[in-house]
Amino acid sequence: MCAGGFAKCIGITLIPLAIVCVLCNILLFFPGGLPADSNDHITDEVWYFGGILGSGLLMVFPALVFLGLKNNDCCGCCGNESCGRRFAMFTSIIFAGVGVLGAGYSFIVSAVAINRGPICFVEQGNWTYPFTDGDYLSNHTLWDQCKSPDGIVSWHLTLFSLLLVMGLVQVTLCALQIINGLFGAICGDCCGCCMDDGSA
Repeated sequence: MCAGGFAKCIGITLIPLAIVCVLCNILLFFPGGLPADSNDHITDEVWYFGGILGSGLLMVFPALVFLGLKNNDCCGCCGNESCGRRFAMFTSIIFAGVGVLGAGYSFIVSAVAINRGPICFVEQGNWTYPFTDGDYLSNHTLWDQCKSPDGIVSWHLTLFSLLLVMGLVQVTLCALQIINGLFGAICGDCCGCCMDDGSA
């Protein structure tokens, strides 16, 4: 497979991942699947927009660049017909780096949110973060400390876990594109860029 074709496969994979990440982050604004009574009742890490900005919008730009590499018809510069494609592959490395940063940001925010747990209404009659250091992850009886909203712990854990996993997948795909881009920039694309009119 050509370096451009491989980049296109990565781009095709990143688009649905970015959409799912945005949807997960939006759903987190509805604790337990219900509208929040106050913005103070939404977990702080939701407001960091890890899924919307990091794994969402910042991932769209690299994905679009990767999708365009296969159809790049740059036919050279400075008398070297592979120069245009090599430069395009080099540029994809920069966008892949942006993707790594965005997905890495989402991954870190999600990991912190999972460790901290959700904000919820507790027996003492106030909204707080009742869990410390991820203790609720191994002890499900602690989940009963959250009285409201219903199912907030599983909601929080499921959506942030999805963001965590998808962020890790996006980081991996962008890292692969950095390697692919280096290969394409140094060695050139295995597919010919331009054909002479008289060539067979």
